[in-house]
Amino acid sequence: MSHPPASLSLSERSMNIPPFYVMEVLESAQKLEQAGRDIIHLEIGEPDFPTAPHICEAANQSLASCNTRYTHSLGLPELRSAIVDDYNNRFGLDLVPEQVLVTSGTSPALMLTFMALLDQGDGVLMSNPHYACYPNFVSALGCQSNFAYTSEENGFGLTPELVSENLDADTSAILINSPSNPTGYVMSSGEMQGIAEIAENKGNIPIISDEIYQGLIYGGKDHSILEYTDNAFVLNGFSKKYCMTGWRLGYMIAPLDCMRVLQKLQQNFFICANSFVQEAGIAALRGPQDHVGEMVATYDERRKHMLKRLKDIGFRVGYEPMGAFYVLADASEFGTDSLEMSRTILNEAGVAVTPGIDFGDGAQGYIRFSYANSLENIEEGMKRLDTFLNG
Repeated sequence: MSHPPASLSLSERSMNIPPFYVMEVLESAQKLEQAGRDIIHLEIGEPDFPTAPHICEAANQSLASCNTRYTHSLGLPELRSAIVDDYNNRFGLDLVPEQVLVTSGTSPALMLTFMALLDQGDGVLMSNPHYACYPNFVSALGCQSNFAYTSEENGFGLTPELVSENLDADTSAILINSPSNPTGYVMSSGEMQGIAEIAENKGNIPIISDEIYQGLIYGGKDHSILEYTDNAFVLNGFSKKYCMTGWRLGYMIAPLDCMRVLQKLQQNFFICANSFVQEAGIAALRGPQDHVGEMVATYDERRKHMLKRLKDIGFRVGYEPMGAFYVLADASEFGTDSLEMSRTILNEAGVAVTPGIDFGDGAQGYIRFSYANSLENIEEGMKRLDTFLNG
């Protein structure tokens, strides 16, 4: 007689990690679509533009040439040079290719950075609201997230003053994100420089800078933390600016004296990034950039339209985003539980939105809207929201 296997005992660490709610919203929306419902997607942070043809062609040519073997663990030399050239040209830096590690998406770069910098019990200072997965990476390593609660009046920005107020003896890294998810906040030169000076004065605390939304700004100028300090670990990639989410190609730029440790971690946990996808990354950086400017102009048109319509409906938007492709709107006029609101809006109105609680308790009562969708779909989503919420 056969017996069912005993119930497995899973780790407390894995059991305590919360869901990534935006992905659960997406999956619920897809289930409704499979059942025949028409859903407007304003939840997911994924460009709706196709990857540029010259980038796809580079990958096709690489596959046709059977470039399907392991690369150097740090990445193809030509791609690392292209990444350095891009940063040096845009920000007036003097980086060298030996400071670059190419990864299969930006999330592995974040994981490797945390593994290199943190011992069990160490703390990471970050803003609240924040990108949903940041604290989950930290807790998975047995470390602590220290939240600096930002204010909507300041665009939810992590200011030097907030950093100074929230540093403690256990802080082993400061995590910044500009342009920001979920708020679209773009840090100023003065804010980056101020945080860099505080980190240096407090014992040279390393700064981890997530710059994945660089290039997607609507006025002003992009900045990198590397303009203000060498003691930084920059995370970036090709998903947002080059519409390559499914390609899973990212990278980090780190201090030279940390690269051997990062390389050993990469060798053990990921080996290397996909070889032919790296060829596509070279084409993205070395090839024409006109499509990026056209995309940003289209996003800006959508941003302005969405902001107006959300306010008309009754959402309060105290800060108008200047980067990325999100609006974090106060939905307290309609309820206080953002997760329940997002579920109800999806099921009743056929509009998929992201609950603010995904980004920390500092965003409870807020809803994040993505304008990475066509103007026509955005307007249809706004009409459905207006009808559902206001009758």
